[in-house]
Amino acid sequence: MQSFRTELENPVVEKDIIDLEQKIRAFREGKIHDEKFRSLRLARGVYGQRQPGVQMVRIKLPFGKVTFKQLLRIADVSDEYGSGNLHLTTRQDIQIHYVSLDRTPELWAELERDDITLREACGNTVRNVTSSPDAGINPEELFDVSPYAQAVFKYFLRNPICQEMGRKIKISFSSTEKDTAFSYIHDLGFIPKLNEKGDRGFKVMFAGGLGAQPFLASVVHEFLPEDQLIPYAESVLRVFDRHGERTNRNKARLKYLVQKLGLEEVTRLIAEEVTANKSKTFAVDLGTVPLPQFPAVLKPSDLRPADENHYQRWLATNVFAQKQSGFYGVYIKVPVGDIKTDKARVFVEAIRPYVADEIRITQNQGLLLKFVREEALIPLYSALNELNFAVPGFDSVSDITTCPGTDTCNLGIANSMSLAAVLEGVIEEEYPDLIYDKDIKIKISGCMNSCGQHGLAHIGFHGSSVKANGKVVPAVQVMIGGGTVGDGVGRVAERVIKAPTKRAPAILRTVLDDYSSNSGADESFHQYYDVKGKDYFYQLLKPLADLTALKDEEYVDWGHEETFITAIGVGECAGVVIDLVATLLLEGEEKLLWAESAYEGNAWSDAIYHSYSVFVNTAKALLLDKNINSSTQVGVIREFDTNFVETGEVILPSTFNELVLQINKNEPTEEFATAYLTQAAKFYQEMRAKREAQVNEK
Repeated sequence: MQSFRTELENPVVEKDIIDLEQKIRAFREGKIHDEKFRSLRLARGVYGQRQPGVQMVRIKLPFGKVTFKQLLRIADVSDEYGSGNLHLTTRQDIQIHYVSLDRTPELWAELERDDITLREACGNTVRNVTSSPDAGINPEELFDVSPYAQAVFKYFLRNPICQEMGRKIKISFSSTEKDTAFSYIHDLGFIPKLNEKGDRGFKVMFAGGLGAQPFLASVVHEFLPEDQLIPYAESVLRVFDRHGERTNRNKARLKYLVQKLGLEEVTRLIAEEVTANKSKTFAVDLGTVPLPQFPAVLKPSDLRPADENHYQRWLATNVFAQKQSGFYGVYIKVPVGDIKTDKARVFVEAIRPYVADEIRITQNQGLLLKFVREEALIPLYSALNELNFAVPGFDSVSDITTCPGTDTCNLGIANSMSLAAVLEGVIEEEYPDLIYDKDIKIKISGCMNSCGQHGLAHIGFHGSSVKANGKVVPAVQVMIGGGTVGDGVGRVAERVIKAPTKRAPAILRTVLDDYSSNSGADESFHQYYDVKGKDYFYQLLKPLADLTALKDEEYVDWGHEETFITAIGVGECAGVVIDLVATLLLEGEEKLLWAESAYEGNAWSDAIYHSYSVFVNTAKALLLDKNINSSTQVGVIREFDTNFVETGEVILPSTFNELVLQINKNEPTEEFATAYLTQAAKFYQEMRAKREAQVNEK
């Protein structure tokens, strides 16, 4: 591995990238434990793939916003370092695959030339902040939520309170009460509101989540003033960092903290953190996400679409009038979210004359083009049609969301992308009118973890397996009845039945046909499901789950020729807990250096939080030396008092709890930062000397 250096205008970013290169080098030389290194690279958007020796790199695009120049830069990077493919995700990111670990610093530097980051795209951090893709142009919105999403992204990027949490945090902003950013399945979901005075604020949905055990979010504020948005989120993250589970990653999301302590107690803890917050109020700069420059006016043209009927269907399903008079938004359906880089370049040049220089990635893995003039709709349609990007039916029954599944994911059980393509084909060929139905959503995940959002689908599938005749059969778990209701209310799909994956098309036909034949007049799919009940659908689909007469092809997954086997790797959706005494002490030293650096930069709040981490890391190291492990930071503090302070083994001027938790009882002033950093440094040096003396005695 050759040494890598970069020259970027932003010294913070440059330091990040050089640090990644140095950590990779140290890992190659055996100086960093592999589990520790895994958590480090995840927080820099570098994620292990199913295929050995290569990485997936996730590019963090706040609320899915990307310019022409940025998209072209990403395409160039994918060609140079990856497989020449861009994968759009349900969190409005772009992923590239088959990247060499050693080249990731160089890749990151190339992206940063156009202000594109990898930082905190994976790992136990605040993940990409999402929003309704039509924010800023939605005719029904009270105000544009984009600047607020940008403010949250910027405030928590590299913020010490959320660099090493027990699990990830997901945040969304919906543009209207239709809740198209799915607030109800987020750790923090925000829906815009105006109070009686016309002041801006947000309804706040709290501690929702999908995954293997979905939880619907609770309303914690009907109206949170806009200047309290950042402070409230900061308090939440501080509580989650301190009290959240760290040992059992399957119980480490915010929803489980609420389940464990209760919503009332978690709310009380959040209120306690206000004193320590860096910001008591935070005025969001509404100019940070300006409207893009409008495209030029076109000269009159006699151009007509080659297929008028196709054009009208596209117009009806993929185009809408913006709140800005005379302009239209145009959605693009991207099959399974994949765009080849050569196509991406042609696409940018094809749309450049007709749209504003701002594309939004959508949660269903499509694209939104903005500020299209009415006279530009036909030429834009013609240009898109040449690229097969004018397929009607965006966000309809025929627009299926899917994760990568076994194509690249370590946790994938099923080939969800191939299944999605098959099911879309069924709808387009057998149910063509359903391109106009945007009330039913079909979503597929390769495993139970819901990256394809099957848990909020009206009709959902996730990869699984069943055993028959001594063999393993690729299967789908059928989920029915989920979806968005509105204004923070949502439904989780119910598990109905498991059946061989090759029968998924028949399952889809059966459900759609029954809905058509047996639903009441004007009855929504949700109403239809509620009237019939789960057992009705179990009985309806039971014949398709029968394993007594399996065909040979049913032992083979979609998109494969070989017989199915369940080859599941180690998931990396969160970082890994490191329980090594020496490593923790080294981390304590590193955090002490970070605290001193922040202090020298007059960043008092950051210096205080890094000092807090010094206390916790050091205490955890000594506890582990006694084979005592605690799954939360507050547990570490309690156990240190019990096993060291109360026994007299360690002498402190107060309890360890009182010493450490000064952090949420003091304003983040220079005076407190000075005292707290001094105490943390003294504690670290004394505990390290104690540990070294014990080792030498052995």
